[in-house]
Amino acid sequence: MTNTNLTVADGLVVSLDYTLRLDDGQVIDTTTDGDPLQFLQGGQQIIPGLEKALYGMGVGDEKDVELTPGEGYGNRNPDALELVPLDAFPADLELTEGMGLQLRDPAGQEVVAYVGEIRPDAVVLDLNHPLAGEKLFFEVKIADLRPATSEELDHGHAHSPGQAH
Repeated sequence: MTNTNLTVADGLVVSLDYTLRLDDGQVIDTTTDGDPLQFLQGGQQIIPGLEKALYGMGVGDEKDVELTPGEGYGNRNPDALELVPLDAFPADLELTEGMGLQLRDPAGQEVVAYVGEIRPDAVVLDLNHPLAGEKLFFEVKIADLRPATSEELDHGHAHSPGQAH
């Protein structure tokens, strides 16, 4: 149900078609061959710079958005590397460079780390997002807008049609 009178604002569910490229033109992600990305505007579900750039856009509006690392996934932190003994990983886990792992920090918080390097006796885990330090280039188009339901607002995210709540 498209509402052409709405413009992107907090509390609306946005359906976004996009293509994300890096500085060298490499396409990192796109919705071209699939469904638009749906999210609750103002719910911090997408990177801050992109969320900010969408405010005021209406259905059918298109825009090119260029984001600095600070507006995207942040700058690379060279201290966010951890050397972990290889025997700390399950023997049946096939590690590959670039692989994402969900771990718990000493406080019990879930963190995502990426395998940066595999050494004979240890693994270097990188706690930086893979796109940290990258300038991001988005081509975006607002495919649809609708008011969020009270349940979506309570949950802090958009629900897909037919999604169990």
